[in-house]
Amino acid sequence: MRHREQHRTDRIGWLRAAVLGANDGIVSTASLVVGVAAAHASRSEILVAGSAGLVAGALSMAAGEYVSVSSQADTERADVARERTELATAPAAEEDELTGIYVRRGLDPSLARTVAQQLTAHDALKAHARDELGLIDETATRPLQAALASAATFAVGAALPMITVTLAPTATLPLVVAAVSLVCLAALGALAARAGGAPAAVGAGRVAFWGALAMGVTAGVGALFGTAM
Repeated sequence: MRHREQHRTDRIGWLRAAVLGANDGIVSTASLVVGVAAAHASRSEILVAGSAGLVAGALSMAAGEYVSVSSQADTERADVARERTELATAPAAEEDELTGIYVRRGLDPSLARTVAQQLTAHDALKAHARDELGLIDETATRPLQAALASAATFAVGAALPMITVTLAPTATLPLVVAAVSLVCLAALGALAARAGGAPAAVGAGRVAFWGALAMGVTAGVGALFGTAM
């Protein structure tokens, strides 16, 4: 029977963007809603502010993620292009470099040399990209994928406190939004941690903590300005 293993490294690109988008969607929109509600705004005013925050936040996340990941992809392409040039102009030095990498990883020099020669003959550029630069297909940067995942999950995350605003009693709206948002954040943190192979409790705790802090601060600001006005 063929032994097959399932690893989580191929999830890194989209998982990071999706978790960041959903977390930011919940935290920023819930904080905005709680802050506006603490300033004694009406339900309609809270919904307008939250809707504007949802649209602006989703577009901002998409643009920011695309630019950030594109910059990383540009750097990776530049490094690969440099390796391609060095392989063409100094193949012996590049083979020595690859041999040194394998020696440092535990192979004896003669075996390291043999491995370097065989991998160079098979696909020199791929060998250097993987073992010298640390670039592999599973973790390759995909700017458009990251941007779409971030924007979509931000919108989904932001929709949760918005739905709560429409259903919660006016008198307790800030508390209900905060409570529901914290539960959602904890669930998101636990889910993301499990998907990445980490303890669920740790992921839930750290996400909920920062979410509570953000909502607490914005509620204080909203109450301060609402009283001043």
